[in-house]
Amino acid sequence: MNFRVYYNWSAVWVAAGEANFTTTLATLNGKPTYHIVGDGKTYKSYDWFFKVRDRYETYMSTETLLPQRFIRKVQEGSTKFSNFVNFDQENRKAYSDNKTFDVPECVQDVLSAIYYARNIDYSKYRPGAKIPFSMFLDNEVYHLYIRYVGKVRITTRYGTFNAIKITPLLIEGTIFKGGEDMVVYVSDDANHIPLRVDSPIIVGSIKVDMMGYSGLRYPLTALVKKK
Repeated sequence: MNFRVYYNWSAVWVAAGEANFTTTLATLNGKPTYHIVGDGKTYKSYDWFFKVRDRYETYMSTETLLPQRFIRKVQEGSTKFSNFVNFDQENRKAYSDNKTFDVPECVQDVLSAIYYARNIDYSKYRPGAKIPFSMFLDNEVYHLYIRYVGKVRITTRYGTFNAIKITPLLIEGTIFKGGEDMVVYVSDDANHIPLRVDSPIIVGSIKVDMMGYSGLRYPLTALVKKK
């Protein structure tokens, strides 16, 4: 899946970067997993303002969709950081920075949480419902939730879609503010692929649109009209 990131610059939206996600089958500790890689970067013409070179990887069990290993290498402005985490979901442990941490049942990492959100059956919830989950990030456990807002029709730079609108509770970091200000639209079909993300950031705001995809498991029936 391919996304383009737009930044609001003096009331004008400009293309400032891109993000790409790939999923392949892999084996970890003798067990089948999904190896998911997310790469995000600003275009070189905007590196002077706030340079981003982020890479996230997760290995998720094909049986439970729970993370088994998480790798994070980020450069955001002057901040550089890397992290390697192994999860023992059965014994509720996370191993990070040569330390052992207790984690709750079914804990997610920051990348697997996206796929967790995609696998929720939103038809079971009423608008306004909170769907809780736990995430391990920066050697801490966060108890978060996804709020189901409802069904809408949106037009992105790719086309017009029937969509599901959700707002995840965010952790404040170097780019994003905390709270429920991020709005995510996913396709209202069996794929639940992200179509658009709107969010304020520490300075200004961004809009992220899906611009391409391949290898979806189900037909993209949520697409009403392609531009």
